Amino acid sequence: MVDRAISYLSPGWAVRRAHARRVLSYYEAAKPSTLQKQRKETGSADVAVRRAGAAMRQQARHLEQNHDIARGVLSTLVNNVVGPAGIGVEPQPRTKDGEIHDVFARQIEQLYKEWCKRPEVTWIHNWPAAQRLTARTWFRDGEALGKKLVGPIPSLDHGTNVPFSLELLEPDYLPLDYDDEGRRIIQGIEHNGWRRPTVYHIYKAHPGNGHLIRTYAGNTTRVPAAKMLHLALRDRLGQARGVTVFASIMSRLDDLKDYEESERIAAKVAASMAGYIKKGVPDQYEQDVDEDGNSAARDLRFRPGMIFDDLAPGEEIGTIDTSRPNSGLEGHRNGQLRALASGPGVTYSSVSKDYNGSYSSQRQELVEGWIAYGVLSDEFVGKFVQPVYEDFIQAALLAGQLVIPSDVDPKTVDDALYITPQMPWIDPDKEAKGWERLERNGHASGPEIVRRRGRSPRDVFEQEKVWRRKWREAGEMITADPATEQTTEIPDDEEKEDENRRQA
Repeated sequence: MVDRAISYLSPGWAVRRAHARRVLSYYEAAKPSTLQKQRKETGSADVAVRRAGAAMRQQARHLEQNHDIARGVLSTLVNNVVGPAGIGVEPQPRTKDGEIHDVFARQIEQLYKEWCKRPEVTWIHNWPAAQRLTARTWFRDGEALGKKLVGPIPSLDHGTNVPFSLELLEPDYLPLDYDDEGRRIIQGIEHNGWRRPTVYHIYKAHPGNGHLIRTYAGNTTRVPAAKMLHLALRDRLGQARGVTVFASIMSRLDDLKDYEESERIAAKVAASMAGYIKKGVPDQYEQDVDEDGNSAARDLRFRPGMIFDDLAPGEEIGTIDTSRPNSGLEGHRNGQLRALASGPGVTYSSVSKDYNGSYSSQRQELVEGWIAYGVLSDEFVGKFVQPVYEDFIQAALLAGQLVIPSDVDPKTVDDALYITPQMPWIDPDKEAKGWERLERNGHASGPEIVRRRGRSPRDVFEQEKVWRRKWREAGEMITADPATEQTTEIPDDEEKEDENRRQA
């Protein structure tokens, strides 16, 4: 009512009041004060990475080399995102009727298994090991690179029936400070007008070797984006290069490492101090002297159960209470680890190796953590494993190692199901019964359950078929064979209630 009255009597005054009210209605978080530090990031994503990207990468590598917790975080990410056997690939070529062509899928699978033995140019790593090392580089450095080499290449022996290899590269090969606005080059990557990468400018040798001249002309080679693999941890839209997973927790890791080292040193100093000799009243104390009248050195050796029987008059033995090891160390450390785990998206139990807690709390933590691992697995598949598999299929077709059957839809030749690491079972008995009920009620299939265990349904079926045949040939009965099971199904609670109602 006051505002309406003022607007009627003095419209100019009313406008100034409304403007002042809007000025005062901003967020309190944006209000500067002596108690609130306002650190701001006003530049673009590329500017932020250009300023700190190389330094953070170097610090992350130092942490991996010298800090056990940082190394454990990386191992936890790699183990849960890629897994011990790598990302599984189940070929899914389909007929023109939409059914999976099992014969052709088996041919692709056998050829792919042979290629997995030597997937990269050095022949050092098989495919699961190459995936794990690439993922580790991706998490630690913020990005990882790979060059796809297809067909006959001078001086290169692919080592497999399919002429297709990968050259895995650290991000150092892509210059972070190479920018050319006229050619749309941002941090070593050339873009088109829509900021889509078209060319990567790759060093011919690792710049860390120290013999490269810091000029780009003649030291880099242009690689089309279609031949490059670029995994990057990006936090902002339009960001060209990635940043390490340790970016937000480096200070905490350093502080925790310094704190633990200080406590260890304090504990070592405390362990070196045994006790002290209290001299007592000065007029009752007589100091031992040598022949020259100098103070004589005394050597008291400690041993279990010893009795001090050579103390001088007025002397007594006192023990030093150092309060070490610090009783609050474990609580403080665990609190820091809980906060630290949220940065890279790992679970606290995996980082601290502290598995105390109930089954429900452990499973809740595992479920929440597995969502984060699943997000990273999906990106790893989309940016690395899937492009490699699709190019492998094309290389096999060009080399004549694969021939598409007439009843196969050509568009589905490189279709596949990618099997990422699955959440482990905390209580196998409960988990197995739950999946059994889902399959019995038609809410899950047998192949889905096998994939949830990180296995290939086709391989499991073949193994089980051979295993059961061997049991039958030996004249024995295997209880796992549904055809020989004599057990009756135990009705659930709802079925029991229905039966009771019918009897009533």
